[in-house]
Amino acid sequence: MEPQSKIPVVSKQLLIPFILITSLFALWGFANDMTNPMVRGFQKVLELSNKQASLVQLAFYGGYFTMAIPAALFVNKYSYKSGVLIGLALYAIGALLFYPAASWESYGFFLAALYILTFGLAFLETTANPYILAMGAEETATQRLTFAQMFNPMGSIAGLLIAQNFVLGSLQSDNLAEDGVTPIYDTLSETAKAAVRTSDLQVIRDPYVALGVFLAVFFILIAVVKMPKSKHHGAKVKFSESVKRLWKQPKFSFGVISQGLYVGAQIMCWTYVYQYAETLGIDSQTAVMYGLAGYIFSLIGRAVGTVLLARINSGKLLMIFGLCGMTTILGAIFLPGMLGIYSLVATSLFFSIMFPTIYGIALDGQGEDAKFGSSFLVMSIVGGALMPLLQGSILDFGGSGYEDTSFLGVSEMRYSFFLSFVCLLVVAIYGRRVYKIYSKAD
Repeated sequence: MEPQSKIPVVSKQLLIPFILITSLFALWGFANDMTNPMVRGFQKVLELSNKQASLVQLAFYGGYFTMAIPAALFVNKYSYKSGVLIGLALYAIGALLFYPAASWESYGFFLAALYILTFGLAFLETTANPYILAMGAEETATQRLTFAQMFNPMGSIAGLLIAQNFVLGSLQSDNLAEDGVTPIYDTLSETAKAAVRTSDLQVIRDPYVALGVFLAVFFILIAVVKMPKSKHHGAKVKFSESVKRLWKQPKFSFGVISQGLYVGAQIMCWTYVYQYAETLGIDSQTAVMYGLAGYIFSLIGRAVGTVLLARINSGKLLMIFGLCGMTTILGAIFLPGMLGIYSLVATSLFFSIMFPTIYGIALDGQGEDAKFGSSFLVMSIVGGALMPLLQGSILDFGGSGYEDTSFLGVSEMRYSFFLSFVCLLVVAIYGRRVYKIYSKAD
């Protein structure tokens, strides 16, 4: 066998299609991480509890769970390119629905728009991930996917900057009184609150509508460019038989569980870093900088991880990153003051390789079964909906604040991150099993 170092990650003939499909990773990263800060935005504008505000994540990641298998069935019947186009169309429609949602001032409408938007993201992720794996040799598939996933945090950073500069910094409901503590919004009459609510919901609306217009243009670009077919194109797979083959393999089934818990841990950290910052007296616009730092760490981790994966067994590297992430989560729980939030932000360095690495391990050698295997791995993203909802419920135990109760000498905001610790423990165990058992079996 030719040494892996001499096998190109992407051939020159596939470079343009690879670039276009890789750009999709940035597009769903943009939506994801423009939405994370919106949890806090909706909470203030609409005066929601922590649990109610976390429904944003339930709607967002619930769409993945709902549409992942239909997306895989569609791609199996038609083609990867068709799946990408459907995904872009649904993504654009969901984003554009923010316009009527803001006009009606309906939280339920916003949630529905996000739900439809993520139908499109489910199509894109179910399609783009195995498409990237198929664009070259199997020996370099995980490297190829990890490289493509580097563009996800780039989109995340862009989405976060949009949220900070065009949304959170412009919300009138976030303004404080002269004492720097009391929210002015809480002191207003109902009539004045209604005027502020109308203005702020329009502020939240605008970047999504602009995104919808951009997606329509990108749809046209993908439609006119000739895209490669999978080497298995035309080999249609029966869903039931494929699922049976996949779920008989512990490496795949444990991978799906690990993926769901990893996503849950990451979204908890990326969502509640803003509330964590608030307990330290940091305003919401400044808190975005800590979210941004997390995405930069994630980008660095992806770049480093792409190099390390060429030298270290993927399961072993996953185990190491999982253990390191558990350590930084403990720091977020127990380290005092600003050291805690620094440790929480640093966790993103170790989240960095988890999605593409688990994805590549679970689908390694699956052939056309990867179409349906991909759908289950995308469905597992629902962990990003369920775990923040559970964390929001913990935060509501003692009241609507973040420091109403304490456990082991730390506030509820801090001890709620034990959920992330447990999630990363499972990921580390999966990495160890891949390294010690499954890799040898292969």
